[in-house]
Amino acid sequence: MRNLSIISMTVTGLILSLSVFAGDGQISDAEVVTVKSPVEIQSVQKLPYYVGISGETAGSKSLSMNMVVIPPGGQAEAHYHDGFESAVYLIQGRVEMRYGVGLAKTVVNETGDFVFIPPNVPHQPRNLSDTEPAIAIVSRNDPNEQESVVPYHVKQ
Repeated sequence: MRNLSIISMTVTGLILSLSVFAGDGQISDAEVVTVKSPVEIQSVQKLPYYVGISGETAGSKSLSMNMVVIPPGGQAEAHYHDGFESAVYLIQGRVEMRYGVGLAKTVVNETGDFVFIPPNVPHQPRNLSDTEPAIAIVSRNDPNEQESVVPYHVKQ
C-alpha cells in the first residue's frame, strides 16, 4: 500500500500542490496476475480492442494496458481521455494521428515508435496501409480503460 502525501508551496502568490506517492517500505506477498489471450471487444473508439491489464481483469488500481488493432484503411472515432495520460507503442504499421483542437495537427508514427498523449487531447489515429493492420499496445493511468473515453466531434 502506498501513502499519498501532498506537498504545497507558494511561488509569487500562487499555491502549487504536488501529489507524491511514497512507498511505506512494506514488502508485499500479493499475487502476480497473468491475463492470457484476452477476447476482442469493440472499443468506444470503434476499433478491435483486447483488454489485457485493467481493474477488472487484474485488479489494477491505477493503470491499464491493452492491444488495439486498426484494420487496413481504418481509423478510430475521434476521442479524448478525460483526465488520463496515454502511452502507445506501435508494434506494426504506419499510423497518422490527427490531434488537438479541431484535429488540426498531424503526426505520422511508424513501427517501433513510442507515443505520449497528454490528458484531454482529442485524437484520431488512422492506419495508412490499405493491406495490413496497424497494431499497438496502449497503456493509460486509468484502470477502467473505456470509462474515461469521450467522443470528440469537430465543429464545422
